Amino acid sequence: MEKAVFYSSGLKFSCKRCSLCCRESTGYVYLSEADLQKLITTLNLNRENFINTYCRWVTDWNGNETLSLKEKSNFDCILWDKGCAVYADRPLQCVTFPFWQSIISSKENWEMAASSCPGMNKGDLHTPQEIERVKELRASLPIISRTGGEI
Repeated sequence: MEKAVFYSSGLKFSCKRCSLCCRESTGYVYLSEADLQKLITTLNLNRENFINTYCRWVTDWNGNETLSLKEKSNFDCILWDKGCAVYADRPLQCVTFPFWQSIISSKENWEMAASSCPGMNKGDLHTPQEIERVKELRASLPIISRTGGEI
């Protein structure tokens, strides 16, 4: 028997475009190959220039280096400038907020994230099926990682 999830009746969320999830706190925006290709195209840069300008390698929970967007010194996302400079083509991680595994893993984690996000617990009701589709989509597009060499 499958374990019941706390969001079995769905979760409410409507983005208020407040940018609190993009600014003023440290974090990682991991990139998949699809994300990287979209951003390269949108910003009209080659792969090497984009990675050198906008990305950093960070050590993940498995000890691998993963590709993440950089942050400015004030912890804003490097692509944030009075709004997201690539909003239409932002990474999947950004698109799927707040339906990240780390947030939807428990009611406590959801409520903790909701305490700083004005769009959570308000607005559109997202069904458990929608939330599960987001999880599956994220799992199907692995983030770029390396174990000690170039990608």
